[in-house]
Amino acid sequence: MNTKSRLNEVHNLPGTLVCVEGIDGSGKSTQLAILRDWLKSLKQDVIFTEWNSSDLISQTTKLAKKKNLLSPRTFSLLHAVDFADRLEQVIIPALKAGFIVLADRYVYTAFARDVARGVDREWVRKVYGFAVRPDLTLYFNVTEDVSLERICANRSPKFYEAGMDLKISNDPYESYKIFQKRVNDEYKKMINEYGLVEIDANDSIHNKQLFFREQVRSVLAKKGIEI
Repeated sequence: MNTKSRLNEVHNLPGTLVCVEGIDGSGKSTQLAILRDWLKSLKQDVIFTEWNSSDLISQTTKLAKKKNLLSPRTFSLLHAVDFADRLEQVIIPALKAGFIVLADRYVYTAFARDVARGVDREWVRKVYGFAVRPDLTLYFNVTEDVSLERICANRSPKFYEAGMDLKISNDPYESYKIFQKRVNDEYKKMINEYGLVEIDANDSIHNKQLFFREQVRSVLAKKGIEI
């Protein structure tokens, strides 16, 4: 993959961008929330952002999902518009101001999910070529079986997260496992491509947080920030 994009270059902004990735049920959101509280306790300036949360487009995406109107490419483009808005309105301004930006999912979510839906791998990367490269991205690796077990402890799999739009299987639970396996496979390919740091999502909450903090400390130290 030789696609030219800002993701291949280290950004020169004073702030720090930390992202978490992984399929649902990997525990990444919990870990990011714990990290955020820890950083705030150390009087660090922190901004939080999450996938598909722009006021500009999120309602449109929700409506289209509800009516099952989204083709894989349309799905991808709507999320790209959402991301572009958050990047320009939240992420880059915060990085320019020297904040630590914590992102619950970043462009790698699109790279994994969209390709798992059959969208061309290079096309998706070009669509998001405007994104700045994170200083640190942790990939929480959990199997699709464990993911499904954790999800079902609270609810049933949702239509799109189960890949039901792809008509892989009429059984939403089986479809979920097949689709999330495809997503996981794409994440694993990105470990070397984009330098994602893999973490065992089956480890204890305590051990995962210690590892996470160690990684963040290392990144901040490179910017002259000791915590």
